[in-house]
Amino acid sequence: MRDYADDPPVEERLGDALRAAGDTIATTESCTGGLVGSLLTDVPGSSDYFDRTYVTYTYDAKLDTGVSREALDGHGAVSEPVAREMARAVRDAAGTTWGVSTTGIAGPTGGSETKPVGTVYVGVAHAGAWGADDTYTTVERYEFDGERTEIKEQIARQALDDALAAVEARE
Repeated sequence: MRDYADDPPVEERLGDALRAAGDTIATTESCTGGLVGSLLTDVPGSSDYFDRTYVTYTYDAKLDTGVSREALDGHGAVSEPVAREMARAVRDAAGTTWGVSTTGIAGPTGGSETKPVGTVYVGVAHAGAWGADDTYTTVERYEFDGERTEIKEQIARQALDDALAAVEARE
């Protein structure tokens, strides 16, 4: 699971940035099935900043963890609104500084012309201090190629890259 890893890997760099900022992180994952959280916990001392991962693979699981029926019904699980709600929901449920979400199509089936296999939405939600008006959520759409496990690793590492960029932008 290091085919797409940098040196040092993003999970280590993100951990260092979170620790330096005194920030915490939680994730909610669909297509990556817990891989983002797994990569984060590969780093010794990750309990300093990592809180939890929800694996919300089904519509019902997404509903249980704070995604609205309207977002799922109106846009589908693989969509910007769902990724946004997932990231916000895990951030708020965990009470962390950052929430990260992944929702996509790892393949080899399930794709369409508008959402081919390898499509993913990655959400990053930040919790600002109360009254500071700097709480926000961003979502990016990506498309990756490869076999199922290759796509999952690329998605997980991209999610961590997006989180790292957001943490570093706040420094």
